Amino acid sequence: MPEREPLAGTMDDVDAVTRAVLTASRLLVAVSARSLAEVEERVTLPQFRMLVVLATRGETKLVALAELLQVAPSTAMRMVDRLIAAGLADRKANPSNRRETQLRLTDEGRRTVEEVTARRRAEIADIVERLRPTERLALVEALNAFNEAGGEPLAPAADDPEPHPLGWIVDGAMAHDA
Repeated sequence: MPEREPLAGTMDDVDAVTRAVLTASRLLVAVSARSLAEVEERVTLPQFRMLVVLATRGETKLVALAELLQVAPSTAMRMVDRLIAAGLADRKANPSNRRETQLRLTDEGRRTVEEVTARRRAEIADIVERLRPTERLALVEALNAFNEAGGEPLAPAADDPEPHPLGWIVDGAMAHDA
């Protein structure tokens, strides 16, 4: 196991913590990109975020989907069109309001989300396994505190059957309107 650089500064060194979080963020982005590698010819990272929203929220109106992704409805529509062309999503008329369109994942779209998420989880688990048990505990405590400070809900356990948070902060009122 490589030697770790000792922490410089005091216990309250905001810059040292910020650098460590930025480095971890870079690592997590790389893990995310590698987890998409097998489907990258069909799905971009923003499109994958849309698939995750559809996987966790179920059938969703375009306007609600755009709000959740924090993009313009026209951008969301272009993304949806590409996902439909790839066979990962489809649309249908809302039975209670024929002027509205409901968007949903296809079986292939659901499999894609599950496979990419499983690859991401496995790679993160491989990295975590390289840590000593005390480092794992410290990491859990530090990340839970960081996530709480940022208002981000906890990700689901590997065997959790319930829908889980989307991975970015969503206004509570908006979450119920979708």
